[in-house]
Amino acid sequence: VTLGDSPSGDLFTCHICQKAFTYQRMLNRHMKCHNDVKRHLCTYCGKGFNDTFDLKRHVRTHTGVRPYKCSLCDKAFTQRCSLESHLKKIHGVQQKYAYKERRAKLYVCEECGCTSESQEGHVLHLKEHHPDSPLLRKTSKKVAVALQNTVTSLLQGSPHL
Repeated sequence: VTLGDSPSGDLFTCHICQKAFTYQRMLNRHMKCHNDVKRHLCTYCGKGFNDTFDLKRHVRTHTGVRPYKCSLCDKAFTQRCSLESHLKKIHGVQQKYAYKERRAKLYVCEECGCTSESQEGHVLHLKEHHPDSPLLRKTSKKVAVALQNTVTSLLQGSPHL
């Protein structure tokens, strides 16, 4: 970890293991690893995780889903960071993002590995190819909540609606 990664130059240190992070959000995520209760269990092997992100990444070791594909060769990866590392080491391509700039979100079907660049495309894929999937119910609920929040925000912001 280098000081240059943090906008202010400060490091955020775990008081349990002394591991240092350049961003508070990364320390917050790390702190979950010290929790003994693993709320998210792998349905394939029973291994427990504190974070749904870590569970999703782990499940891909069982399913073989590799959604992050190299556009320069035929390699594919389970994680975006692995693709970025490959691009840098093998092809000499380094992707730079400004502080707080977000990379394009990729929606991944954990059933088959199909990827979509929009949430709507992801939901359409699930409806067409996996209509009985619990993922569809979960994703549809997220879309409905986001839509409701947008409508509420619009109604609160405009007295004419």
